[in-house]
Amino acid sequence: MQNVYWIWSLVLLGVWIAVFAAYAPGRGKMLRMSLVTLPLGLTEPLFVPAYWTPPTIFDLALRTGFDLESLLFAFAVGGLAATLYDALSGARWQSLPVESRSAARHRWHALALATPVLVFPPVAVLTTLNPIYSTAIALLAAAAASVACRPDLWRRTLLGAAVFALLYFVFFLALVTADPQYVRAVWNLSALSGVLVFGIPLEELLFAAALGSAWSGLYEHLTWRTTYARSSN
Repeated sequence: MQNVYWIWSLVLLGVWIAVFAAYAPGRGKMLRMSLVTLPLGLTEPLFVPAYWTPPTIFDLALRTGFDLESLLFAFAVGGLAATLYDALSGARWQSLPVESRSAARHRWHALALATPVLVFPPVAVLTTLNPIYSTAIALLAAAAASVACRPDLWRRTLLGAAVFALLYFVFFLALVTADPQYVRAVWNLSALSGVLVFGIPLEELLFAAALGSAWSGLYEHLTWRTTYARSSN
């Protein structure tokens, strides 16, 4: 059990490498979004032990709250959540037309991008919610703000959430199949809903859907780009 988190973080990185190798047009976006997400692995002290207490290499999580696995995990999920839908649809990128950028709704561009940073602290401080719920709320708020500012991103936001949540479900199902006792030993289920979906904490699937919804359009929003399907070219 000591090495489960490390091994499965490496497995997830393996999926990242496979997508990166197979989808050449999205490599730049994938790497950038992984690097953007990487520092979020340093938020682990917010979740240990409130959400879970994973055994980690060198017992770093228990000793310091930080661990190497979370950095690896954040890197992998960041790129996958941002790019998986594109890889499946064969999307290509183009700049958003200048006239579209001048729409009145874009005056909220910076505020929409800052939504998760603005939402998470008050929710975390002013409520008694477990940090996983505060995180999901902030990510879903970010997705909603992004679509409000960029309505053209609504489809990729919904489908990106579904695709990444499905990948995450399959990944997690493999984990609990390999080690059926891991979830009950590591997750603080008494502080959560306690609902398990095929042995997977419901909160993990909520996190995956929320991250997929927020991250699937973040790059396009940041860089004023839009996508088109390969078949339409």
